[in-house]
Amino acid sequence: MIENTLQTFFQNSPAHPIVIAYSGGVDSQVLLHALMTLKAQKIISNSITACHVNHGLSENAQAWQLFAEKSCKALSVDLKVARVNVKAKAQHSLEALARDARYKALTQVNEHTSFIITGHHSDDQSETFLLALKRGSGIKGLSAMAKQTMLAQHYLVRPLLAITRDDIVAYAKAHRLDWVEDESNTDTRFDRNFIRQDIMPLLKIRWPSIARSINRSAQHCLEGQSLLDELAAGDLSHCFNQDNSLSIDYLLSLSEARFNNAMRYYLDENHCLMPSSEQLRQLRQQLDCAEDKMPNVKVSGGVFRRYKSALFLTANFANIENWQKDIALPLERNRWQDTVSLPDNLAELRLSYGEPINELASIAGERMLNLNLPDSVKQITIRFSHNNPRCLPDYRKHSRPLKKVLQELAIPPWQRKRIPLIYFDDEFVAAAGYFVCQDYLSQSEANKLTIQW
Repeated sequence: MIENTLQTFFQNSPAHPIVIAYSGGVDSQVLLHALMTLKAQKIISNSITACHVNHGLSENAQAWQLFAEKSCKALSVDLKVARVNVKAKAQHSLEALARDARYKALTQVNEHTSFIITGHHSDDQSETFLLALKRGSGIKGLSAMAKQTMLAQHYLVRPLLAITRDDIVAYAKAHRLDWVEDESNTDTRFDRNFIRQDIMPLLKIRWPSIARSINRSAQHCLEGQSLLDELAAGDLSHCFNQDNSLSIDYLLSLSEARFNNAMRYYLDENHCLMPSSEQLRQLRQQLDCAEDKMPNVKVSGGVFRRYKSALFLTANFANIENWQKDIALPLERNRWQDTVSLPDNLAELRLSYGEPINELASIAGERMLNLNLPDSVKQITIRFSHNNPRCLPDYRKHSRPLKKVLQELAIPPWQRKRIPLIYFDDEFVAAAGYFVCQDYLSQSEANKLTIQW
């Protein structure tokens, strides 16, 4: 049954390389053995690599790795071992963090498109469904695990979802396979193990076909979620602005259910955790406030911010108003360069005096300013705070306070606080990426300072 299931899938699929998520447990051991059997019989021609991820979370982790190495050597299978460091993180379960680290390692085995194959089976699907039910998940969570989905540029495939754990163990015993047992699998303090050890056996006594019924329900939920995703994608296509913000007027024209559906889809596309119903309620309520208000609503992985009639999803920015970098200028200024690493993932500022800057930078979307650097200047300062000086940008005819200039450039308020401001000694001369004050416009190559952000 197991070999036939795998044969059916791969005979109707492209001959992409296969990467097996190989822990050494019975599921992955059977998966590896069955695939190598099909390859030996020339039923499949795909190249096969096993990938063992050593999370280092168990005292037996090294022993499991040695078992994986020995087993793959016996089957003449190329084995890649990936060591990952899983650190606890707020609002994330250790199981989820370990899974994410494992999938990341699996995607790095092959540069080109591959099938990443896991040994998940019908019982795993039932457990995942019940865990989602316990959390009060919607139909996306109740869809449990898809048989095939994308993981980066690879196909993540679970070909054994219709196979039971009993079938897998029977295959392993019939072929006299050895495997490792994770000691944590019997610890019912973990929800999944509690369901596996205590709940599912009771359900199967009362309803022997419960696993198939649960899997059928998960499939119905998956189909329903696909329809909701289509609806959300259509709604979002109507409210995207050119700067990738969302039209608040259109969002508020949606029913509450469609609004929630569109926001969940949007957050998922932007790799954020699913918001709670209360977070979505607050978000909709905040969008309906007066237009001159600029509320923000935190979600896991970002912050929704309103500016004028648009909704933006940004990172949860750090406060950088006290950051400052002073650059003492050399007495001899024939040629010099400096690179300043900006805080909170704002990349770098590159300064060059008397040296040409690589023109490839403009292709990468970096913005460049050319300033006149007087000989009298002793120090360049870069900071994000200011006392609202009057300035005359290169594109204006009259001076205005800096706050007014940034407003007329239609820069959202949170971005105004993240613009590197350039000072010569104590005088404001430029806003990196936006403008140079007219008195400091470079008119020639002499004394020209080039700043790239």
